[in-house]
Amino acid sequence: MSCARLHRLFDGLRRHRFPFDEDSLPQNGVYVLFEHGERAHDGLHRIVRVGTHTGPNRLGQRLAEHFLNEKKDRSIFRKNIGRALLNKRNDPFLAQWEIDLTTKQARRQHGTEINYGRLSKVEAEVSKVIRSKFTFCVFQIDDSSRRLELERRMIATINQCGDCGPSGNWLGKFSTRAKIRQRGLWLEQGLEGQVMTFEDVQALERRIGRDV
Repeated sequence: MSCARLHRLFDGLRRHRFPFDEDSLPQNGVYVLFEHGERAHDGLHRIVRVGTHTGPNRLGQRLAEHFLNEKKDRSIFRKNIGRALLNKRNDPFLAQWEIDLTTKQARRQHGTEINYGRLSKVEAEVSKVIRSKFTFCVFQIDDSSRRLELERRMIATINQCGDCGPSGNWLGKFSTRAKIRQRGLWLEQGLEGQVMTFEDVQALERRIGRDV
């Protein structure tokens, strides 16, 4: 019940897609991702990821890390899309894709192992998939602790719903991560947390200003 209401709520909100204007988004909030071809609860667009940000006023920047910045190690979502794409075709470049180059030490240690030309091409492929297949909606939450709590409970609610799941053609079924393959979300954290009650969802509906 709560999962279906969440889907009805967010399926009815303004949808953003690439290219999007960061200035049109709230500075702080939670984002909800949808993926082309994925449906749930009587044909509603299926939520495939819920996320937020930690630092203040960084919602637009966080979404840019997913959609715009071709740096896999700054976005676990991008990294997971790349994992699935490479694993789907048994591409040996997957081993290099897994190497985290965030720190200077890692770049010194592993830099010579990376085919940077190939890395650039895979990053571009990931961008093409994300920009063409994913849309999102957002809602404003200024308090950081409240944002994180809502993110956790929304993820748990969707994950633990027995009435919706991935389609047979879902890209995530090729993920190297068992939780993604099995649960149908581009997420591994927060799946078994506390779900939202009916009253919790009603309160969120009121906050967002929709009666569903």
